Amino acid sequence: MLINQIDQDIKQAMLGKQEARLRGLRAIKSALLLARTEKGASEAISQETEMKVLQKLIKQRKESADIYKQQNREDLYKIEAEEMEVIEAYLPKQMERSEVEAYLKELIARVGAASVKDMGKVMGAANKELAGKADGRTISELVKELLN
Repeated sequence: MLINQIDQDIKQAMLGKQEARLRGLRAIKSALLLARTEKGASEAISQETEMKVLQKLIKQRKESADIYKQQNREDLYKIEAEEMEVIEAYLPKQMERSEVEAYLKELIARVGAASVKDMGKVMGAANKELAGKADGRTISELVKELLN
């Protein structure tokens, strides 16, 4: 389970006095514990749910980092970027945009999508099959491009 790995890594980060890593790890642990209590105290969360939690954390950090960058707050931007780097290490390797595009072309042919009206069908399948491997915004942009 990911939470056990996070606990081990928190201990390592504490011993190594790695402040940025520790912040990121604590954010992950907190989010996973929250997700677990939402499901019910006795239930363990699935690997898929863990990935969704991590992706949500990355998305939050990205949005905050963008805002800080616009406001020229390098100090706060740096914190978000460091935490993002820590969190990304626990996600599967992200696909390159070209790989996602090639995959989506094949998926569109497989589901028989012809126009933007079929976007929902393609997005549903793509989000399920590419969960944790590609950003939802990238998938959405590429599907729109390919169906137009």
